[in-house]
Amino acid sequence: MTSTTRREFIKTASALAPLALIPASARAQRFAQAAPEQFDYVIAGAGHNSLLCAAYLAKAGNSVLVVEGRAMIGGGVKTAEVLLPGFRQDLCSSVHSGFSRNPAYTDNEIDLRSFGYELIDPEIVAHYPFLDGASLTVYRDDPERTAQTIAKVSRKDSQTFRELTASREKLQQMPAAQRASSREGLFFGRLYELSGYDAGRQIWESPHMQAANLTGGHFGGVAGNDLGTGSQAVTMIGQLGGRPIPRGGSGMLSVALGRFIEAHDGVVMTGKPVARLLIERGRCAGIECSDGSRYRARKGVVSTIHIKHLIEMAPRELWGDELLDIVDIWQPEHAMFAFNFALSEQPRYHSSEGGTITPCEAAILERPESIFALNEDQARGELNIDDYPLQIVHCSNVDPTRTPAGFGAVKIEGTMPYALKEGPEHWDVIKEQVADKLLTQYMAHTSNLTKDKVLAKVLMSPLDIERMNPAMWRGSVHQRLRTFDNYTPYRLPLPGLYQTGGCTEGGGSVTGRPGRAAAAVVLEDDGKTLAEVAAMRSRRS
Repeated sequence: MTSTTRREFIKTASALAPLALIPASARAQRFAQAAPEQFDYVIAGAGHNSLLCAAYLAKAGNSVLVVEGRAMIGGGVKTAEVLLPGFRQDLCSSVHSGFSRNPAYTDNEIDLRSFGYELIDPEIVAHYPFLDGASLTVYRDDPERTAQTIAKVSRKDSQTFRELTASREKLQQMPAAQRASSREGLFFGRLYELSGYDAGRQIWESPHMQAANLTGGHFGGVAGNDLGTGSQAVTMIGQLGGRPIPRGGSGMLSVALGRFIEAHDGVVMTGKPVARLLIERGRCAGIECSDGSRYRARKGVVSTIHIKHLIEMAPRELWGDELLDIVDIWQPEHAMFAFNFALSEQPRYHSSEGGTITPCEAAILERPESIFALNEDQARGELNIDDYPLQIVHCSNVDPTRTPAGFGAVKIEGTMPYALKEGPEHWDVIKEQVADKLLTQYMAHTSNLTKDKVLAKVLMSPLDIERMNPAMWRGSVHQRLRTFDNYTPYRLPLPGLYQTGGCTEGGGSVTGRPGRAAAAVVLEDDGKTLAEVAAMRSRRS
Protein backbone atom coordinates (compact mmCIF):
# COMPACT_ATOMS: atom_id res chain seq x y z
CA MET A 1 0.00 0.00 0.00
CA THR A 2 1.13 3.54 -0.72
CA SER A 3 -0.25 6.47 1.20
CA THR A 4 0.10 10.06 0.05
CA THR A 5 -0.77 13.28 1.89
CA ARG A 6 -0.35 16.56 -0.01
CA ARG A 7 -0.44 19.27 2.62
CA GLU A 8 1.02 21.84 0.32
CA PHE A 9 -1.70 21.09 -2.24
CA ILE A 10 -4.07 23.13 -0.13
CA LYS A 11 -1.62 25.78 1.00
CA THR A 12 -0.66 27.00 -2.47
CA ALA A 13 -2.80 27.47 -5.51
CA SER A 14 -0.04 26.25 -7.82
CA ALA A 15 -0.25 22.74 -6.34
CA LEU A 16 -3.80 22.24 -7.58
CA ALA A 17 -4.10 19.59 -10.28
CA PRO A 18 -7.42 20.35 -11.99
CA LEU A 19 -9.68 17.92 -13.76
CA ALA A 20 -10.17 20.37 -16.61
CA LEU A 21 -8.97 23.94 -16.52
CA ILE A 22 -10.57 25.95 -19.26
CA PRO A 23 -7.99 26.14 -22.09
CA ALA A 24 -7.02 29.75 -22.62
CA SER A 25 -8.90 31.10 -25.61
CA ALA A 26 -7.06 33.06 -28.28
CA ARG A 27 -8.77 36.19 -26.91
CA ALA A 28 -7.60 35.45 -23.36
CA GLN A 29 -4.05 34.76 -24.55
CA ARG A 30 -3.92 38.04 -26.49
CA PHE A 31 -5.42 39.88 -23.52
CA ALA A 32 -2.82 38.48 -21.11
CA GLN A 33 0.01 39.66 -23.37
CA ALA A 34 -1.40 43.11 -24.14
CA ALA A 35 -2.16 46.17 -22.07
CA PRO A 36 -5.33 45.64 -19.99
CA GLU A 37 -8.47 46.87 -21.72
CA GLN A 38 -11.68 48.09 -20.17
CA PHE A 39 -14.71 45.83 -19.84
CA ASP A 40 -18.38 46.45 -19.23
CA TYR A 41 -18.26 44.23 -16.14
CA VAL A 42 -15.42 42.84 -14.08
CA ILE A 43 -16.25 39.82 -11.93
CA ALA A 44 -14.06 39.42 -8.82
CA GLY A 45 -13.88 35.73 -8.01
CA ALA A 46 -14.95 32.65 -9.97
CA GLY A 47 -17.26 30.68 -7.70
CA HIS A 48 -20.22 29.09 -9.44
CA ASN A 49 -22.54 31.97 -8.52
CA SER A 50 -20.26 34.67 -9.92
CA LEU A 51 -19.68 32.54 -13.03
CA LEU A 52 -23.43 32.16 -13.51
CA CYS A 53 -23.93 35.90 -13.08
CA ALA A 54 -21.13 36.52 -15.59
CA ALA A 55 -22.77 34.09 -18.02
CA TYR A 56 -26.03 36.08 -18.01
CA LEU A 57 -24.14 39.36 -18.44
CA ALA A 58 -22.07 37.98 -21.31
CA LYS A 59 -25.18 36.50 -22.96
CA ALA A 60 -26.74 39.98 -22.79
CA GLY A 61 -23.95 41.23 -25.03
CA ASN A 62 -21.68 42.79 -22.43
CA SER A 63 -17.91 42.49 -22.43
CA VAL A 64 -17.07 40.51 -19.28
CA LEU A 65 -13.84 39.72 -17.46
CA VAL A 66 -13.73 37.13 -14.64
CA VAL A 67 -10.63 37.13 -12.44
CA GLU A 68 -9.92 34.30 -10.00
CA GLY A 69 -7.19 34.23 -7.40
CA ARG A 70 -6.65 30.47 -7.43
CA ALA A 71 -5.23 28.26 -10.17
CA MET A 72 -8.63 26.94 -11.15
CA ILE A 73 -12.11 28.35 -11.24
CA GLY A 74 -15.11 27.14 -9.25
CA GLY A 75 -14.69 28.17 -5.61
CA GLY A 76 -16.37 25.26 -3.79
CA VAL A 77 -17.48 23.67 -7.07
CA LYS A 78 -14.39 22.06 -8.50
CA THR A 79 -12.97 18.63 -9.17
CA ALA A 80 -9.31 17.68 -9.38
CA GLU A 81 -7.02 14.66 -9.64
CA VAL A 82 -5.49 15.28 -6.22
CA LEU A 83 -5.28 11.66 -5.10
CA LEU A 84 -3.80 9.67 -7.98
CA PRO A 85 -3.98 9.97 -11.77
CA GLY A 86 -7.47 9.08 -12.95
CA PHE A 87 -9.10 9.68 -9.56
CA ARG A 88 -11.32 12.73 -10.07
CA GLN A 89 -12.26 13.96 -6.61
CA ASP A 90 -14.65 16.77 -5.68
CA LEU A 91 -12.75 19.18 -3.46
CA CYS A 92 -15.84 20.50 -1.69
CA SER A 93 -19.38 20.19 -3.08
CA SER A 94 -20.69 17.08 -4.84
CA VAL A 95 -24.50 17.18 -5.00
CA HIS A 96 -26.32 19.59 -7.33
CA SER A 97 -29.93 19.15 -6.23
CA GLY A 98 -30.45 22.88 -5.90
CA PHE A 99 -28.93 23.77 -9.25
CA SER A 100 -31.00 21.08 -10.96
CA ARG A 101 -34.09 23.17 -10.05
CA ASN A 102 -32.64 26.53 -11.13
CA PRO A 103 -34.28 28.02 -14.25
CA ALA A 104 -30.77 28.56 -15.61
CA TYR A 105 -30.74 24.77 -16.02
CA THR A 106 -34.40 23.68 -16.12
CA ASP A 107 -35.42 26.33 -18.67
CA ASN A 108 -32.05 26.27 -20.42
CA GLU A 109 -31.57 30.00 -19.83
CA ILE A 110 -27.84 29.26 -19.81
CA ASP A 111 -27.19 26.37 -22.19
CA LEU A 112 -24.79 24.33 -20.08
CA ARG A 113 -25.59 20.95 -21.62
CA SER A 114 -23.86 22.04 -24.82
CA PHE A 115 -20.75 22.85 -22.80
CA GLY A 116 -20.35 19.52 -20.98
CA TYR A 117 -22.67 19.70 -17.97
CA GLU A 118 -24.73 16.52 -17.49
CA LEU A 119 -26.52 15.37 -14.34
CA ILE A 120 -26.79 11.82 -12.99
CA ASP A 121 -29.69 11.11 -10.62
CA PRO A 122 -28.83 7.93 -8.67
CA GLU A 123 -31.62 5.48 -7.83
CA ILE A 124 -30.14 4.90 -4.36
CA VAL A 125 -30.23 8.40 -2.91
CA ALA A 126 -28.76 7.78 0.54
CA HIS A 127 -27.86 4.81 2.73
CA TYR A 128 -27.75 4.88 6.54
CA PRO A 129 -25.82 1.93 8.04
CA PHE A 130 -25.51 1.20 11.76
CA LEU A 131 -23.01 -0.87 13.73
CA ASP A 132 -25.73 -3.24 15.00
CA GLY A 133 -26.32 -4.36 11.41
CA ALA A 134 -29.47 -2.33 10.81
CA SER A 135 -29.65 -0.01 7.82
CA LEU A 136 -32.07 2.39 6.13
CA THR A 137 -32.07 3.26 2.44
CA VAL A 138 -33.77 6.06 0.53
CA TYR A 139 -34.75 5.17 -3.05
CA ARG A 140 -35.50 7.99 -5.47
CA ASP A 141 -39.23 8.48 -6.14
CA ASP A 142 -40.00 5.22 -4.31
CA PRO A 143 -41.49 5.88 -0.86
CA GLU A 144 -42.82 2.33 -0.56
CA ARG A 145 -39.46 0.64 -1.11
CA THR A 146 -37.89 3.14 1.28
CA ALA A 147 -40.60 2.43 3.85
CA GLN A 148 -39.87 -1.28 3.60
CA THR A 149 -36.28 -0.71 4.72
CA ILE A 150 -37.61 1.35 7.64
CA ALA A 151 -39.95 -1.50 8.60
CA LYS A 152 -36.90 -3.63 9.42
CA VAL A 153 -36.21 -1.35 12.41
CA SER A 154 -39.77 -0.16 13.21
CA ARG A 155 -43.09 -1.02 11.60
CA LYS A 156 -44.64 1.98 13.30
CA ASP A 157 -42.03 4.32 11.80
CA SER A 158 -42.55 2.71 8.42
CA GLN A 159 -46.23 3.60 8.53
CA THR A 160 -45.50 7.10 9.84
CA PHE A 161 -43.09 7.59 6.95
CA ARG A 162 -45.81 6.65 4.44
CA GLU A 163 -48.33 8.99 6.05
CA LEU A 164 -45.98 11.97 6.33
CA THR A 165 -44.77 11.49 2.77
CA ALA A 166 -48.38 11.59 1.53
CA SER A 167 -49.13 14.62 3.71
CA ARG A 168 -46.10 16.52 2.43
CA GLU A 169 -46.99 15.69 -1.15
CA LYS A 170 -50.52 16.97 -0.61
CA LEU A 171 -49.13 20.20 0.85
CA GLN A 172 -46.80 20.76 -2.10
CA GLN A 173 -49.65 20.34 -4.56
CA MET A 174 -51.80 23.00 -2.88
CA PRO A 175 -51.92 26.57 -4.21
CA ALA A 176 -49.35 28.62 -2.31
CA ALA A 177 -52.06 30.83 -0.76
CA GLN A 178 -53.74 27.82 0.92
CA ARG A 179 -50.68 26.10 2.32
CA ALA A 180 -50.10 28.06 5.51
CA SER A 181 -53.69 27.68 6.76
CA SER A 182 -54.11 24.02 5.79
CA ARG A 183 -53.86 21.23 8.34
CA GLU A 184 -50.72 19.96 6.63
CA GLY A 185 -49.20 23.43 6.47
CA LEU A 186 -49.85 24.12 10.14
CA PHE A 187 -48.40 20.76 11.14
CA PHE A 188 -45.17 21.07 9.18
CA GLY A 189 -44.83 24.76 10.06
CA ARG A 190 -44.98 24.00 13.76
CA LEU A 191 -42.72 20.98 13.36
CA TYR A 192 -40.06 23.02 11.59
CA GLU A 193 -39.95 25.56 14.43
CA LEU A 194 -38.64 22.84 16.76
CA SER A 195 -35.11 21.52 16.75
CA GLY A 196 -34.51 18.54 14.50
CA TYR A 197 -33.71 16.50 17.59
CA ASP A 198 -36.98 17.33 19.37
CA ALA A 199 -39.07 17.00 16.22
CA GLY A 200 -37.54 13.61 15.49
CA ARG A 201 -38.33 12.35 18.98
CA GLN A 202 -41.95 13.37 18.49
CA ILE A 203 -42.29 11.63 15.14
CA TRP A 204 -40.10 8.53 15.16
CA GLU A 205 -40.16 5.59 17.53
CA SER A 206 -36.77 4.19 16.55
CA PRO A 207 -33.48 5.90 17.46
CA HIS A 208 -32.24 4.66 14.08
CA MET A 209 -34.77 6.86 12.29
CA GLN A 210 -34.06 9.80 14.59
CA ALA A 211 -30.31 9.53 14.00
CA ALA A 212 -30.56 8.92 10.25
CA ASN A 213 -32.70 11.98 9.64
CA LEU A 214 -30.45 14.15 11.81
CA THR A 215 -27.25 13.13 10.07
CA GLY A 216 -28.85 13.52 6.64
CA GLY A 217 -30.15 16.92 7.69
CA HIS A 218 -26.67 17.92 8.80
CA PHE A 219 -25.53 17.81 5.15
CA GLY A 220 -26.68 21.45 5.15
CA GLY A 221 -24.16 22.33 7.85
CA VAL A 222 -26.45 23.30 10.75
CA ALA A 223 -26.58 21.16 13.89
CA GLY A 224 -29.99 19.59 14.38
CA ASN A 225 -30.25 20.55 18.04
CA ASP A 226 -30.63 24.24 17.08
CA LEU A 227 -34.13 25.68 17.18
CA GLY A 228 -35.67 26.07 13.75
CA THR A 229 -34.05 22.93 12.33
CA GLY A 230 -37.18 20.79 12.67
CA SER A 231 -37.20 19.99 8.95
CA GLN A 232 -34.19 17.77 9.63
CA ALA A 233 -36.55 15.30 11.32
CA VAL A 234 -38.02 14.48 7.88
CA THR A 235 -34.82 14.61 5.84
CA MET A 236 -35.39 11.17 4.36
CA ILE A 237 -38.76 12.28 2.95
CA GLY A 238 -37.11 15.21 1.21
CA GLN A 239 -34.43 12.92 -0.21
CA LEU A 240 -37.06 10.96 -2.12
CA GLY A 241 -36.80 13.67 -4.77
CA GLY A 242 -33.22 12.65 -5.51
CA ARG A 243 -29.75 14.12 -5.12
CA PRO A 244 -28.25 14.48 -8.61
CA ILE A 245 -24.51 14.79 -9.29
CA PRO A 246 -22.69 15.97 -12.43
CA ARG A 247 -21.03 13.36 -14.62
CA GLY A 248 -17.29 13.83 -14.41
CA GLY A 249 -17.33 15.79 -11.17
CA SER A 250 -18.91 18.74 -9.42
CA GLY A 251 -16.42 21.01 -11.16
CA MET A 252 -18.02 20.30 -14.52
CA LEU A 253 -20.56 23.01 -13.67
CA SER A 254 -17.79 25.59 -13.29
CA VAL A 255 -16.01 24.34 -16.39
CA ALA A 256 -19.24 24.51 -18.44
CA LEU A 257 -19.96 28.04 -17.18
CA GLY A 258 -16.42 29.12 -18.03
CA ARG A 259 -16.74 27.69 -21.52
CA PHE A 260 -20.09 29.44 -21.95
CA ILE A 261 -18.58 32.78 -20.92
CA GLU A 262 -15.65 32.42 -23.33
CA ALA A 263 -18.02 31.35 -26.13
CA HIS A 264 -19.79 34.69 -25.56
CA ASP A 265 -16.48 36.61 -25.85
CA GLY A 266 -15.86 36.83 -22.13
CA VAL A 267 -12.40 36.41 -20.63
CA VAL A 268 -11.60 34.16 -17.63
CA MET A 269 -8.25 34.63 -15.90
CA THR A 270 -6.84 32.57 -13.00
CA GLY A 271 -3.97 33.27 -10.62
CA LYS A 272 -5.21 36.84 -10.11
CA PRO A 273 -6.08 37.48 -6.44
CA VAL A 274 -7.96 40.75 -6.00
CA ALA A 275 -6.16 43.07 -3.59
CA ARG A 276 -8.30 46.20 -3.65
CA LEU A 277 -11.15 48.00 -5.36
CA LEU A 278 -10.51 50.96 -7.63
CA ILE A 279 -12.57 53.95 -6.48
CA GLU A 280 -13.05 56.97 -8.71
CA ARG A 281 -15.36 59.87 -7.84
CA GLY A 282 -17.08 57.79 -5.16
CA ARG A 283 -17.79 54.88 -7.50
CA CYS A 284 -16.26 51.41 -7.88
CA ALA A 285 -14.50 51.61 -11.25
CA GLY A 286 -12.61 48.33 -11.27
CA ILE A 287 -10.17 46.14 -9.35
CA GLU A 288 -6.47 45.89 -8.66
CA CYS A 289 -4.86 42.44 -8.30
CA SER A 290 -2.02 41.50 -5.98
CA ASP A 291 0.45 41.60 -8.91
CA GLY A 292 -0.42 45.24 -9.52
CA SER A 293 -2.50 44.65 -12.64
CA ARG A 294 -5.67 46.75 -12.91
CA TYR A 295 -8.91 46.03 -14.74
CA ARG A 296 -11.57 48.69 -15.21
CA ALA A 297 -15.32 48.27 -15.50
CA ARG A 298 -17.48 50.69 -17.45
CA LYS A 299 -20.75 49.49 -15.92
CA GLY A 300 -19.92 47.67 -12.68
CA VAL A 301 -17.95 45.19 -10.61
CA VAL A 302 -19.55 41.99 -9.27
CA SER A 303 -17.87 40.42 -6.23
CA THR A 304 -18.04 36.96 -4.77
CA ILE A 305 -15.30 37.78 -2.26
CA HIS A 306 -16.43 37.12 1.31
CA ILE A 307 -17.90 40.31 2.72
CA LYS A 308 -15.49 40.18 5.68
CA HIS A 309 -12.60 40.51 3.23
CA LEU A 310 -14.33 42.80 0.74
CA ILE A 311 -14.84 45.69 3.18
CA GLU A 312 -11.06 45.80 3.70
CA MET A 313 -10.54 46.55 -0.01
CA ALA A 314 -11.92 50.10 0.09
CA PRO A 315 -12.02 52.89 2.71
CA ARG A 316 -14.38 51.94 5.51
CA GLU A 317 -16.39 55.17 5.30
CA LEU A 318 -17.60 54.22 1.80
CA TRP A 319 -19.56 51.19 2.98
CA GLY A 320 -22.17 52.87 5.15
CA ASP A 321 -23.09 52.08 8.74
CA GLU A 322 -25.93 49.72 7.85
CA LEU A 323 -23.68 47.32 5.92
CA LEU A 324 -20.90 47.58 8.48
CA ASP A 325 -23.37 46.65 11.21
CA ILE A 326 -24.25 43.52 9.21
CA VAL A 327 -20.61 42.58 8.78
CA ASP A 328 -19.67 43.24 12.40
CA ILE A 329 -22.13 40.63 13.67
CA TRP A 330 -21.46 38.13 10.87
CA GLN A 331 -21.52 34.51 12.03
CA PRO A 332 -20.03 31.61 10.08
CA GLU A 333 -21.53 28.15 10.15
CA HIS A 334 -19.61 25.33 11.77
CA ALA A 335 -16.49 24.75 9.71
CA MET A 336 -16.25 21.85 7.29
CA PHE A 337 -13.62 19.14 6.93
CA ALA A 338 -13.19 16.82 3.94
CA PHE A 339 -11.00 13.71 4.09
CA ASN A 340 -10.44 12.13 0.66
CA PHE A 341 -9.21 8.59 0.03
CA ALA A 342 -8.40 6.61 -3.11
CA LEU A 343 -9.39 2.95 -2.71
CA SER A 344 -8.49 -0.30 -4.41
CA GLU A 345 -12.20 -1.15 -4.72
CA GLN A 346 -15.62 0.48 -4.49
CA PRO A 347 -17.16 0.96 -1.02
CA ARG A 348 -20.02 -1.43 -0.30
CA TYR A 349 -22.59 -1.76 2.48
CA HIS A 350 -24.90 -4.45 3.76
CA SER A 351 -28.47 -3.90 2.59
CA SER A 352 -31.53 -4.57 4.72
CA GLU A 353 -32.98 -6.15 1.58
CA GLY A 354 -30.16 -8.70 1.49
CA GLY A 355 -26.74 -8.65 -0.14
CA THR A 356 -24.76 -5.45 -0.55
CA ILE A 357 -25.34 -2.10 -2.21
CA THR A 358 -23.08 0.61 -3.65
CA PRO A 359 -24.78 3.99 -3.15
CA CYS A 360 -23.47 7.38 -4.18
CA GLU A 361 -23.88 8.68 -0.62
CA ALA A 362 -24.08 7.27 2.87
CA ALA A 363 -24.36 8.90 6.28
CA ILE A 364 -23.36 7.82 9.76
CA LEU A 365 -24.61 8.77 13.21
CA GLU A 366 -25.19 6.05 15.77
CA ARG A 367 -27.15 7.96 18.42
CA PRO A 368 -29.45 10.95 17.92
CA GLU A 369 -28.31 12.61 21.15
CA SER A 370 -24.76 12.80 19.74
CA ILE A 371 -25.87 15.78 17.67
CA PHE A 372 -25.43 17.93 20.80
CA ALA A 373 -21.66 17.37 20.73
CA LEU A 374 -21.27 19.68 17.73
CA ASN A 375 -22.28 22.91 19.47
CA GLU A 376 -20.53 21.97 22.70
CA ASP A 377 -17.26 21.27 20.89
CA GLN A 378 -17.68 24.48 18.86
CA ALA A 379 -17.98 26.53 22.05
CA ARG A 380 -15.02 24.87 23.74
CA GLY A 381 -12.74 24.36 20.75
CA GLU A 382 -12.61 20.65 21.51
CA LEU A 383 -13.11 17.44 19.53
CA ASN A 384 -15.23 14.63 20.94
CA ILE A 385 -15.57 12.68 17.72
CA ASP A 386 -16.70 9.27 18.93
CA ASP A 387 -20.06 9.77 17.19
CA TYR A 388 -20.07 12.82 14.94
CA PRO A 389 -22.56 13.00 12.04
CA LEU A 390 -20.62 12.06 8.90
CA GLN A 391 -21.55 12.51 5.26
CA ILE A 392 -19.93 9.88 3.07
CA VAL A 393 -19.63 10.63 -0.65
CA HIS A 394 -18.41 8.07 -3.20
CA CYS A 395 -19.55 9.32 -6.59
CA SER A 396 -17.44 6.68 -8.36
CA ASN A 397 -20.04 4.12 -7.27
CA VAL A 398 -22.45 5.59 -9.83
CA ASP A 399 -20.17 7.56 -12.15
CA PRO A 400 -17.46 5.43 -13.82
CA THR A 401 -15.62 8.53 -15.04
CA ARG A 402 -14.45 9.32 -11.50
CA THR A 403 -11.92 6.50 -10.99
CA PRO A 404 -10.09 3.91 -13.08
CA ALA A 405 -12.12 0.73 -13.63
CA GLY A 406 -12.26 -1.49 -10.56
CA PHE A 407 -11.16 1.22 -8.14
CA GLY A 408 -13.08 3.47 -5.78
CA ALA A 409 -12.81 6.71 -3.83
CA VAL A 410 -14.50 8.18 -0.80
CA LYS A 411 -14.85 11.60 0.77
CA ILE A 412 -15.67 11.69 4.48
CA GLU A 413 -16.96 15.11 5.45
CA GLY A 414 -18.82 16.97 8.13
CA THR A 415 -18.25 19.86 10.51
CA MET A 416 -15.74 20.44 13.30
CA PRO A 417 -14.54 23.52 15.17
CA TYR A 418 -12.29 25.87 13.21
CA ALA A 419 -11.04 27.64 16.34
CA LEU A 420 -9.50 24.88 18.42
CA LYS A 421 -8.57 25.90 21.94
CA GLU A 422 -4.92 25.53 20.92
CA GLY A 423 -5.56 27.79 17.91
CA PRO A 424 -6.64 27.02 14.32
CA GLU A 425 -3.06 26.14 13.32
CA HIS A 426 -3.28 23.13 15.65
CA TRP A 427 -5.22 21.43 12.84
CA ASP A 428 -1.90 20.91 11.06
CA VAL A 429 -0.71 18.89 14.06
CA ILE A 430 -3.76 16.68 14.66
CA LYS A 431 -5.29 16.32 11.20
CA GLU A 432 -3.75 12.91 10.46
CA GLN A 433 -4.85 11.50 13.82
CA VAL A 434 -8.41 12.81 13.49
CA ALA A 435 -8.73 11.49 9.94
CA ASP A 436 -7.46 8.05 10.93
CA LYS A 437 -10.01 7.77 13.74
CA LEU A 438 -12.90 8.77 11.47
CA LEU A 439 -11.69 6.40 8.77
CA THR A 440 -11.72 3.56 11.30
CA GLN A 441 -15.26 4.45 12.38
CA TYR A 442 -16.43 4.69 8.79
CA MET A 443 -14.93 1.40 7.62
CA ALA A 444 -16.65 -0.45 10.46
CA HIS A 445 -19.96 0.47 8.77
CA THR A 446 -18.97 -0.95 5.38
CA SER A 447 -19.04 -4.57 4.24
CA ASN A 448 -15.68 -4.63 2.47
CA LEU A 449 -13.26 -1.85 3.40
CA THR A 450 -10.10 -2.17 5.47
CA LYS A 451 -7.20 0.24 5.73
CA ASP A 452 -4.97 -1.81 3.47
CA LYS A 453 -7.32 -0.84 0.62
CA VAL A 454 -6.41 2.85 0.95
CA LEU A 455 -4.08 3.86 -1.90
CA ALA A 456 -3.74 7.61 -1.27
CA LYS A 457 -5.27 10.39 0.78
CA VAL A 458 -5.68 14.15 0.79
CA LEU A 459 -6.91 15.56 4.09
CA MET A 460 -8.57 18.97 4.30
CA SER A 461 -9.16 20.30 7.79
CA PRO A 462 -11.37 23.33 8.45
CA LEU A 463 -8.22 25.46 8.23
CA ASP A 464 -7.32 23.88 4.89
CA ILE A 465 -10.82 24.58 3.56
CA GLU A 466 -10.25 28.29 4.23
CA ARG A 467 -6.79 28.08 2.68
CA MET A 468 -8.24 26.52 -0.46
CA ASN A 469 -10.94 29.19 -0.76
CA PRO A 470 -10.69 32.38 1.34
CA ALA A 471 -14.37 33.06 0.61
CA MET A 472 -15.05 30.14 2.97
CA TRP A 473 -14.22 32.36 5.91
CA ARG A 474 -13.37 30.39 9.06
CA GLY A 475 -13.89 27.17 7.10
CA SER A 476 -17.62 27.78 6.60
CA VAL A 477 -18.42 26.41 3.14
CA HIS A 478 -21.85 28.10 3.15
CA GLN A 479 -20.18 31.41 4.16
CA ARG A 480 -22.79 32.36 6.74
CA LEU A 481 -24.97 30.87 9.47
CA ARG A 482 -28.15 30.06 7.58
CA THR A 483 -30.40 29.94 10.65
CA PHE A 484 -29.46 33.59 11.24
CA ASP A 485 -31.20 35.80 8.66
CA ASN A 486 -28.22 38.04 8.01
CA TYR A 487 -26.98 38.53 4.46
CA THR A 488 -25.31 41.03 2.18
CA PRO A 489 -27.49 42.91 -0.34
CA TYR A 490 -26.86 42.25 -4.03
CA ARG A 491 -26.59 46.01 -4.68
CA LEU A 492 -23.91 47.29 -2.31
CA PRO A 493 -23.81 50.84 -0.87
CA LEU A 494 -20.71 51.64 -2.93
CA PRO A 495 -22.08 52.64 -6.38
CA GLY A 496 -21.00 50.36 -9.20
CA LEU A 497 -20.38 47.39 -6.90
CA TYR A 498 -22.56 44.28 -6.59
CA GLN A 499 -22.29 41.13 -4.47
CA THR A 500 -23.23 37.52 -5.11
CA GLY A 501 -22.35 34.14 -3.62
CA GLY A 502 -22.94 32.57 -0.23
CA CYS A 503 -22.93 35.90 1.64
CA THR A 504 -26.11 37.00 -0.14
CA GLU A 505 -29.74 35.91 0.15
CA GLY A 506 -30.03 32.35 -1.12
CA GLY A 507 -26.78 31.51 0.61
CA GLY A 508 -24.35 28.68 0.08
CA SER A 509 -24.74 25.22 -1.47
CA VAL A 510 -24.77 24.58 -5.20
CA THR A 511 -28.02 26.28 -6.18
CA GLY A 512 -26.98 29.15 -8.42
CA ARG A 513 -29.76 31.18 -6.80
CA PRO A 514 -27.50 34.07 -5.72
CA GLY A 515 -25.81 34.14 -9.12
CA ARG A 516 -29.07 34.37 -11.04
CA ALA A 517 -30.59 36.87 -8.58
CA ALA A 518 -27.50 39.09 -8.73
CA ALA A 519 -27.63 39.00 -12.53
CA ALA A 520 -31.25 40.17 -12.41
CA VAL A 521 -30.27 43.18 -10.25
CA VAL A 522 -27.27 44.10 -12.42
CA LEU A 523 -29.28 43.79 -15.64
CA GLU A 524 -32.09 45.90 -14.18
CA ASP A 525 -29.63 48.71 -13.50
CA ASP A 526 -28.49 48.40 -17.11
CA GLY A 527 -32.04 48.78 -18.42
CA LYS A 528 -32.61 45.10 -19.21
CA THR A 529 -34.56 42.25 -17.65
CA LEU A 530 -33.46 38.75 -16.84
CA ALA A 531 -36.41 37.38 -18.83
CA GLU A 532 -35.25 39.23 -21.94
CA VAL A 533 -31.73 37.89 -21.63
CA ALA A 534 -32.91 34.37 -20.81
CA ALA A 535 -34.92 34.33 -24.03
CA MET A 536 -31.89 35.24 -26.16
CA ARG A 537 -30.27 32.48 -28.18
CA SER A 538 -27.00 31.20 -26.71
CA ARG A 539 -23.90 30.54 -28.77
CA ARG A 540 -22.90 26.88 -28.86
CA SER A 541 -19.54 25.40 -27.98
